[in-house]
Amino acid sequence: MERFKKIYSQGTIHVVEIWVDTETGINYVFHKDGYAGGFTPLLDKDGKPVVTQ
Repeated sequence: MERFKKIYSQGTIHVVEIWVDTETGINYVFHKDGYAGGFTPLLDKDGKPVVTQ
């Protein structure tokens, strides 16, 4: 079983994706622009991680 599952994707050069950790339910944002990229937890308005049940 894959630990992370992609649930949203937008763009080809400027990529934004949302991934869910299947073990914890925490959502992550992945952003890629050219050769640079980053992966970080998606936070709600209170600064807490967004969790998918």
